[in-house]
Parts: sequence; C-alpha cells; structure tokens
Amino acid sequence: MSENKHTEEKLSAYDRVKLARSMERPVITDYIDRLFDDFIELRGDRLHGEDESILGGIAMFHGIPVTVIGHRKGKNTAENIRYNFGMGSPEGYRKANRLMQQAQKFGRPIITIVDTPGAYPGIDAENHGQSVALAENIATMSCLKTPIIAVITGEGSSGGALALATADKVFMLENSVYSILSPEGFASILWKDASKAPEASEVMKLTAKDLYSFGIIDDIVPEDENMFEKLDEMLLDELKILQGMDETKLLQNRYEKYRTMGSVSHG
Repeated sequence: MSENKHTEEKLSAYDRVKLARSMERPVITDYIDRLFDDFIELRGDRLHGEDESILGGIAMFHGIPVTVIGHRKGKNTAENIRYNFGMGSPEGYRKANRLMQQAQKFGRPIITIVDTPGAYPGIDAENHGQSVALAENIATMSCLKTPIIAVITGEGSSGGALALATADKVFMLENSVYSILSPEGFASILWKDASKAPEASEVMKLTAKDLYSFGIIDDIVPEDENMFEKLDEMLLDELKILQGMDETKLLQNRYEKYRTMGSVSHG
C-alpha cells in the first residue's frame, strides 16, 4: 500500500464507488475460502423459503467456531442474476436472523461480510415483509449476547447493509463504500438528476476514510497483496478482545457505540 498511497489518495469518492461495484472484487465465497475452515452452509428461513443472495453457515476461524453470514454477489452476469446482485429478500434476512440467534444459543461469535446495493425493493419482497425483516435483524443484532464483527467489502448501502452490520466492530476495505443509499438515488432525491452521482458521492461522505474520521467504522483494511492476511489478523485480534468481555460489558459497549453516533458537542 505504501508504494501506491499517493495514487490512491487521488481517487475521488465516485472512483471508489465504481471500484466497490467492480465484478473483479472478491466475493463472499473468496473470503470464506481464504479466512475460514470447514464451512458448512445452512439454508432457509424456516418460514417461506431459501434466498441465495445471502449466504450463511458455521465455520472454524483459528480453531474458534464462528457463524459467517454475508451478501452474495457473482463473478459474472449469470451469477449476479442468480444471486440477485447481492440484494437480499426477506427470506434471506430472516435466514440471517435465525443463524444469528443460533450463534448466540451455542456461544459462537458472528462475522458478517457486507456487500450489497441494498435490500431487494421488488413487490414480492415488500409483500413478504422486507421492512419488518430488516428492522428485526437490526433489533436482534443490537441485543445479541455474542461478539459481532462486520466487514464492508464492497457496497454497503441502506438498510440492506445495516441489517448485517449492526456490530461491535465494523471494518471497511479501503475501496468499499457505506451509505444510506446509492449515490444515484441520493442525486435523484436531492437534485432530481441521477447523473449527478459523482457530486453526490462527495457530499455523502461514504468512503472508508471519511467514515473512519467520523467514528462510524473502527478500522480500514488496506487493499494490497496482503489484504486477506491483514484482515485475518485484524479479525483474530478483535475477536480475542470481544470474547474476553462479559455479556454486560459487550452489550453496554455496543449500545454506547450506536447511541453516540451523530452526537454533536457544543463545547
């Protein structure tokens, strides 16, 4: 990273949006293959069906049993269509909720991989309770008595991202983005012109550097040849700290983390 730091700093916010959306970026299965052992996928929401756009299961991480959940994008157009471009349905978020509650039951930490343009907004999703599923996930994650670490690896947009990212610690890859909605959507609302997405990206402060400076995220993962090794080290170090906390302290810290976001000091 040190060799190309000067070049990287010249990237605009919208340049990073485009990098975050690139199909050349690693997807969740790459992270599972590189970071975890003995992954076993668990499927279905036990209510309506299976959603392949959200992948979840149990795995081993340095000898620690963990639950891994994340958005699934494809490496080509056909795969992206199959996985709905990483846009989860209510079934997917209910599956995630089920697996997170199972993790608490068996004392497993949770690691989430977040990469989505947002939850699927189609009429079927709305009819099946999309907004409720997202809200219930956020509520569940707020109260889970087990450590949660989220990693924003590409796009992290809207409630579809937050429903897997309400965590004790949130990391971002340096070219990922995290925001309330897409820059195109923001520009359409603010200026009635989606083509102003580059300007919107600057206003939204959605880059890892911006969000770290605001205290919204906890660390930035450099995207260099040692990215997976660095992320592995960061996850393990943080997991050891979180596992060393009692449940009361864990929940108190999580509450305070989100309670203080956006607060303004009048000193």
